[in-house]
Amino acid sequence: MSTADLSTTAAAGSVTAETLLRDYGEQSCELIEGKLRMMSPAGFGHGAIAQRVATALAQHAEPQGLGIVAGAETGFLIGSDPDTVLAPDVAFVKQARLEAVGVTNKYFPEAPALAVEIVSPNDTAEQVDDKTRRWLAAGCEMVWVVYPKGRSVTVYRSLEDVRIVTGDTPLEGADVVTGFAHPVSELFAGLDPR
Repeated sequence: MSTADLSTTAAAGSVTAETLLRDYGEQSCELIEGKLRMMSPAGFGHGAIAQRVATALAQHAEPQGLGIVAGAETGFLIGSDPDTVLAPDVAFVKQARLEAVGVTNKYFPEAPALAVEIVSPNDTAEQVDDKTRRWLAAGCEMVWVVYPKGRSVTVYRSLEDVRIVTGDTPLEGADVVTGFAHPVSELFAGLDPR
């Protein structure tokens, strides 16, 4: 997630998704209801976990034609007037949505089926909760919040359907990433922070 909330607003007022893409494309930031949220680069462990999640999902989903996995904090336009663009650490978009919407060089114009957020040491509980709520409200079918320090993943299907997965218990894609199952412990193997 890595949101060192350095929120600013452009001098002329709200920033749009188009302005964000054009003028802030080289910077790591999100747009929350027209306001920029600058994000610091992720730490090494955070990046390694994101890559493991993305690789495991892609190796399962893409050969079966289930959809596409996007990493590197790809932007998703999930609200307009004022615009909100969120960038999960990893995302999965179902094939049916890709066929309906198409692949674009702009922000994907809706929420992914699965958003994965990896909690950084500087993320507050309020930031994690806010982003999870926004993903679900925008139509994500599932949100995984990965806690490296606790070596756990909290799986949200809704705000009422929440479960915590740890150890060798498989992290499952259910009906979102059909047939996906990956032991949670493998996401953290060899990544003991110093």
